[in-house]
Amino acid sequence: MEEKNFDLKSFIGFALIGGILLYMMSQNKSIPDEIVEKQQQKAQFEDLNIPNNSEEFDNETVFSQQNSKLGMFKYSSEANFETDNITVIENKFLKLKINNKGGMLEEVKLKAFVNHDSLPIFLIKDGNSQFNLNFTTSDNRSLNTKDLYFEPTLKNQGDLQILSMKLKFSDDKFLEYRYSLNSEDYMVGFLIKSNGLNDVFDNSKVPEFEWNLKALRQDQSITFENRYTRLNYEHEVDKTNKLSQSGDDEDEIEDVSWISYRQHFFSSILVSEKPIDIAKVYSYDLVDDETIDTTFTKKYITKFPLVYDSGELLKDMNFYFGPTYAETLKKYNRNLENSIPFGWGIFGWINKAVFSPLYSWLSSFLSYGIAIIVMTIMVKILLSFVQYKQFLSQAKMKILKPELDALRLKYKNNKAKAQRETMALQNKAGASPLSGCLPGILQIPVFYSLFMFFPIAFELRQKPFLWVKDLSSYDTIVDLPFSIPFYGDHISLFPILASIAIFFYMKMTTGQNMSMQPAQEGMPDMAKMMKYMIYFSPLLMLFFFNNYASGLSLYYFVSNLISIGIMLVIKNYIIDEEKVLAKIQVNKAKPKKQNRFQRKMAEIMEQAEKQKALQERRRK
Repeated sequence: MEEKNFDLKSFIGFALIGGILLYMMSQNKSIPDEIVEKQQQKAQFEDLNIPNNSEEFDNETVFSQQNSKLGMFKYSSEANFETDNITVIENKFLKLKINNKGGMLEEVKLKAFVNHDSLPIFLIKDGNSQFNLNFTTSDNRSLNTKDLYFEPTLKNQGDLQILSMKLKFSDDKFLEYRYSLNSEDYMVGFLIKSNGLNDVFDNSKVPEFEWNLKALRQDQSITFENRYTRLNYEHEVDKTNKLSQSGDDEDEIEDVSWISYRQHFFSSILVSEKPIDIAKVYSYDLVDDETIDTTFTKKYITKFPLVYDSGELLKDMNFYFGPTYAETLKKYNRNLENSIPFGWGIFGWINKAVFSPLYSWLSSFLSYGIAIIVMTIMVKILLSFVQYKQFLSQAKMKILKPELDALRLKYKNNKAKAQRETMALQNKAGASPLSGCLPGILQIPVFYSLFMFFPIAFELRQKPFLWVKDLSSYDTIVDLPFSIPFYGDHISLFPILASIAIFFYMKMTTGQNMSMQPAQEGMPDMAKMMKYMIYFSPLLMLFFFNNYASGLSLYYFVSNLISIGIMLVIKNYIIDEEKVLAKIQVNKAKPKKQNRFQRKMAEIMEQAEKQKALQERRRK
């Protein structure tokens, strides 16, 4: 075995290494404050893309490099370089935080509202919004205000708060963002103004203003909320338009009065005092998968140029941050309520002129669920004459059915002749299938208008009724441990009740209509489709409305219950079939002239019959 001897050289080597390590550890116990400050300054200027190739990064180097980047606006950076200051202005409705870096809104809080998790409503928070003015200086520097530091000055003038944010070239030469806020208002004044910078700006290059915002989720269902989150705008004085509801979209518009970043029940709206000559707007859908994309719904971007006036900038605008509620938006007399999707054409007119004010009035003294029921009863009573006309037509067709079946049997080998005789009999008796269809068509505008109204009715937001916590969202009686495609991860009760009511109503009406059809060989395709609709419509209601506003499902449930009741009353107590039969006999005895439509239909069938006979002779 080899003998182990003490190695003096190795011992000295290890001792030296240990001493060096101890010395390095003692030197790194604390970093001097001045070094930390230099590192922070270095990081800040890296945001401005200021190069630094030297190992020493002292204050003199920092400001020298910054001034090289900012040029003539170095004055402002020297005064406000060290920190990002926040200035707060607030009133009864809003709390705003404005950062001196960029001079822009960093936070907008709506004081009177909370989201689906009972947390405060923020329209702007954690960097989801940014606006920027890009301009070129006379020494050929392209600058972005979002990277520059503004000097804040807050003043109170009675109920009006005015915050001036100045990007200074000198004490009397500056670019100013001026915010103003009244004590009770959702509208924030916003003025862009320059003073004494006509020789600082490069007037040959037009500055561009940009405002972008990622809409924060506020509702229980992000998919349902995203369906009503949309960019709208007014242009050419009174024309309202919008970008796509889903997917990505963009547009270039002229003479723009306002641009609305609607987030279902809340909106951020840029309102210009004078029309914007031309603007580009963009919308990007951020919800691909509801289980993953849970924070934002859409991203909006607006860009437009600012025009120099004698070498200076002056643009007077406003920001509306508040509820997407027609009564609130109307107060500003800028047609902002047109950003609400009441529906197009006659449907929108019915909602704005009838249902919206009617429901506002009812809900002012009734609970919101009871107000829906009362409004439904009023609508159904108003349209009860339509159901009466439908059942009267059905009664006439039922009475004529034996004669119609006899005609079909008599002319079973000549369908054209059978159709002509059928129409002639119906015309004499004053009983036409169209007389039952036309009244039903009158209900379509009401049906579609209410379909559009309930999901956007701000009055329903977070209003409870029975087991429902929020009439503007879906009601939940069971949470499922899994998600069913097109249905969801929960079971809502009102869509189930509405589906059952729809099934029985369609069973009664469609079944009766089919039973009154003349007997024939094989059921036609239309009749088969109607038979399937009895089951398909309730199933569609069950799946589609499971994630929809429970207020709408409540309306359909009550509406169909009332329709069933009205139908039974008309059938059993109002329409007397003997009197109807007697009237038909009187009509049949009277000479009846065909109207233009009936004559045209008779001519068409006669021509078809002649054509068919000619073809048969040719085949023989």
